[in-house]
Amino acid sequence: MSDTAGLSAARTATIFPGVPLIESPIFDSEELSGFTEHEKQIARQLNTDGFAVLDFPDPEIDARIERIKRNLGPGFDIPLDDPAADKTKGERRIQDAWKTDKDVHAIASNPAMLDLLSKLYGRRAFPFQTLNFPVGTQQSAHADSVHFSSLPERFMCGVWLAMEDISATAGPLFYVRGSHRWPIVSNAMIGRRGYGSVSHSAQAPYAEAWAAMCETYDKVEEPFLARKGQALIWCANLLHGGSRQTDPKLTRWSQVTHYFFDDCIYYTPAFSDETLGQLALRNLVSIEDQSPKPNTYLGEPVAAAKPAKRGRLSKLFGKRG
Repeated sequence: MSDTAGLSAARTATIFPGVPLIESPIFDSEELSGFTEHEKQIARQLNTDGFAVLDFPDPEIDARIERIKRNLGPGFDIPLDDPAADKTKGERRIQDAWKTDKDVHAIASNPAMLDLLSKLYGRRAFPFQTLNFPVGTQQSAHADSVHFSSLPERFMCGVWLAMEDISATAGPLFYVRGSHRWPIVSNAMIGRRGYGSVSHSAQAPYAEAWAAMCETYDKVEEPFLARKGQALIWCANLLHGGSRQTDPKLTRWSQVTHYFFDDCIYYTPAFSDETLGQLALRNLVSIEDQSPKPNTYLGEPVAAAKPAKRGRLSKLFGKRG
């Protein structure tokens, strides 16, 4: 028997505190003590596949969904009430509707989901962004790790909630199973300077690298044909996107909530150069209670780094408060 056999989650957290539990290098030896059988199943699926599916843990979810549709629907430039109209034109998302819609806020701050994510990652989760969609994004494969990232890495995840049954012709969410285990594509890997750069799309510079890895690993996009009330948790580095919508008359209502975890540096990698300590830091509040979530590392505050001088590396963390 291996010397690591039978390690508890608490023991693993002691050895690798800078790694999410579900992405631990010794996850296979975990007993997951304190987890229910359902939680163990979710943890193992996240570790193996990079995503997990569950019924959203809110007995009022159907009523919340219908209120959100009524409240947010008029804000989209889409003829949602006309079953024969093309739904794919016009504005197709609202960001941070939690600020004005109590049901969007309640979904993002669901206590059972926060407790589950905190257990899975080994640090307390907090929601920081919501996106609401009446139709599919038809967005190409991408990893959230270029949009939102943390130091230590991978302490970020997304939860996608189906607000109606999703058919194959409605442009369903897709994922690339197991891609969360691949290297996180950084600006350094693709020979790009990010800090101070301008790009029409934060993810476009990385598309060729992601496509090459999919080809090399012989991975394909798999659609998630969800039913109303199902949620999908995905890891920060999982490739995912929106399938092409072949029936433009259909809606595809959904809500995405993005989560970070306590005691991390939170930044945007697409516009950062980690090697030089030039980080596009994020100033966040928790959706749950609007409390500020400062950038910290091992409990110490982190300030933005000054631009690096030519020929010298700037200090990664700048001045400490």
